[in-house]
Amino acid sequence: MPREGNARKGSLLATVLFALAAATPAVADDTPGVTATEIKIGNTNPSSGPASAYSVIAKLESAFFKMVNDQGGVAGRKINFISLDDGYSPPKTLEQVRRLIEQDRVALLFNTTGAACNSAIERYVNQKQVPHLFLGTGADKFGDYRHYPWTMGFQPSYRTEAQIYAKYILKENPNPKIAILYQNDDFGKDYPAGMKDVLGDNFDRMVVTASYETTDPTIDSQVTSLQAAGADVLLVAASPKFAAQAIRKVHDLDWKPLFFMTYTSTSMASVINPAGPQNAIGIISAGFVKDPADPNSGNDIGMNEWRDFMAKYMPGADTTDGNYLTAYAVSKAMLQVLKQCEGNFTRENIMKQAANLHDLELPTLLPGIRVNTSPTNYHPIRQLQLGKFDGTHWVSLGDLVTGAGN
Repeated sequence: MPREGNARKGSLLATVLFALAAATPAVADDTPGVTATEIKIGNTNPSSGPASAYSVIAKLESAFFKMVNDQGGVAGRKINFISLDDGYSPPKTLEQVRRLIEQDRVALLFNTTGAACNSAIERYVNQKQVPHLFLGTGADKFGDYRHYPWTMGFQPSYRTEAQIYAKYILKENPNPKIAILYQNDDFGKDYPAGMKDVLGDNFDRMVVTASYETTDPTIDSQVTSLQAAGADVLLVAASPKFAAQAIRKVHDLDWKPLFFMTYTSTSMASVINPAGPQNAIGIISAGFVKDPADPNSGNDIGMNEWRDFMAKYMPGADTTDGNYLTAYAVSKAMLQVLKQCEGNFTRENIMKQAANLHDLELPTLLPGIRVNTSPTNYHPIRQLQLGKFDGTHWVSLGDLVTGAGN
């Protein structure tokens, strides 16, 4: 009888252990970067180099995940956010991402910055089947769920943005001469492509272009040549350093085009103030996050949530920098994905939940903009709102708009 009793106890213990194992998500080889107490998230960001203005994004994300950890983490696990500097250099990005995946063994990549930098790692990351989520670029190519099912963008498509500008231009001037200054990579090239989507056969007649490399010291000669071509409309698709240069040069030339600026370079801190706010008056852009300089945002619940976060976790930061609002929005989206995983942090389930967001409202997005994804929709945000800079903030030019193909 004692042996039978021991056998029964052993059987009961085995049953209990089996049940516990079944109820606990796996944290073995099939869940790299996940332990019983931690989730590792990897990121690359230019804290140095020509696009170092974007370094504030990773700083906010690091602070955001500290806040999440202070509140207990996600499903009992703290987030270990590992952000590495890539200098906005694609070869360096690939080197750093290999380190994150093969040495640090992160569970996923989050908000890696830059179109060219993400292009450099997209194939490798998909071969490794690592979630490559909510990229820090609006390059249209990063919604190709068929060929790159592990890569998902976040920001509105630059190509869509250019389509919106083209439609606005034609409404204001049916026969414009449009100059496009663009960064010579997957970011900048979306703007001539989006213009051509709308202008069609008139593109070659209506448009002149000039490009620059991120290693160029200035874009002064390109702006001068575009003015000399007789353009009365200017679209600048440039990162912050070169965007500020363009605004100053247009002013110095006393050129008065209908002036459009990519939404990536509308920050007061990194673009408008360096260029001189008085020189930026009248510039039009399309936005998807709220304007921290908007005098009417004092009673905005979402903005006050963000301001409280900034005061506690990033004291002293320049809250006129719109990059902080984008970073807060994308971090909230990432947190929502992790919550939807309900403790199952396999890479497959992380990707499944990222493609299962429905009408997600985020505090710093413009009213009416919702985040939606599905297995066949890897462009989470598809709406923008045109605004004009009045010397102090961006003034809305109307309702939310979409591009030609949305």
